[in-house]
Amino acid sequence: MNADVVRLCAVFGRSVAASIGMAAGIAMAGATIGAGFTAVPVQAATIDTIAKQAILVDLTSNTVLFEKNADERMAPSSMSKIMTAYLVFEAIKGGRLTLESTLPVSERAWRMQGSKMFVELHNNIKVDDLLKGMIVQSGNDACIVLAEGLAGSEQAFAEQATKRARELGLKNSNFTNATGWPDPNHYMTARDLALLAERLIKDFPEFYKYDSIREFKYHGITQGNRNPLLYRNMNVDGLKTGHTDAGGYGLTASGERDGRRLLLVVNGLPSMQSRADESARLIEWGFREFASYTLYKDGETIEQVPVWLGEQETVPVTVPQNTSVTMARADRPGMKVSLVSSAPVAAPIKKGDTVGKLVITAPGFPGKEVPVVAAQDVPKAGFVGRAFAAAKYLVFGNSL
Repeated sequence: MNADVVRLCAVFGRSVAASIGMAAGIAMAGATIGAGFTAVPVQAATIDTIAKQAILVDLTSNTVLFEKNADERMAPSSMSKIMTAYLVFEAIKGGRLTLESTLPVSERAWRMQGSKMFVELHNNIKVDDLLKGMIVQSGNDACIVLAEGLAGSEQAFAEQATKRARELGLKNSNFTNATGWPDPNHYMTARDLALLAERLIKDFPEFYKYDSIREFKYHGITQGNRNPLLYRNMNVDGLKTGHTDAGGYGLTASGERDGRRLLLVVNGLPSMQSRADESARLIEWGFREFASYTLYKDGETIEQVPVWLGEQETVPVTVPQNTSVTMARADRPGMKVSLVSSAPVAAPIKKGDTVGKLVITAPGFPGKEVPVVAAQDVPKAGFVGRAFAAAKYLVFGNSL
């Protein structure tokens, strides 16, 4: 068995070349199977921003299109309410609350300053209204009612939020309150906010609709959603603005167009107008300059990989999930895909076993690796089969 044999061919399975018009090949050689790909900055990014911190992500392929000081601790201001919403949605999904549940308004919540829903002291308010008051009107009072209702106190809720943030992979976030009220020990990063927003969108699609509500009337007072991009006809459907003297003007926003969802976090902008204009400019740049290309769908056969001492001579390989790549449109003509695998793969093989990886490259693109897995079981051959394979090898060598 020779693990260093290399085969190249122009077409494999449903040809990637045929589907997106690129050169494609397979290299079967001794290789170490790489770990799963994580989002990396696209090197072709040629844009800047006056925001102090920013990150723009294509969620379709988990690709960072642009970032600036994305791991710098910052005051997230009212964008912190994305975490408060996440914990409330989690409580509803877990059966601890319903949208029709009512929560009492404490004096502390009633006296809370800043953005307000204008809750009434000692009233009991439905969770549905409190969510709208928090997300649409950015009501600090609504946040405290929800926090006290879930954890008994805002401090206890903040401790739960920090613990849950760690569990979600937010490495540089700490919460001291439920609102984003200024506190030097209350901080997040742009990357953490993007990760949190992504989780909210994906984990609670049934509740994400609250983020696109443009206005809400409560206690006779109608207030519009603070997110300026909801009014710009650019397919944005969430999430949350923020502003404090320490953090400046910020926005976490997401929108979907032509099957692609982008997610933007900006902070440290000097005014409401610059927040609106910079956010719109960055999102439009992401949609205009980049595209996502689907390579393979979950379960689709990529190639037949040779098997050593198995009941069959080859095993079909596939990707464990839909595989797409996002890159600058100008880089697309130079995209290449290689299938790298030890060849042949020794039996027994179980369906789902990692047997190689796809390596995706292009000029100006940092590269992407995707594991490939066996699409079916291949038991080890019996004694007769193994003897025949050995004899065949002695006579013909490795015939790959």
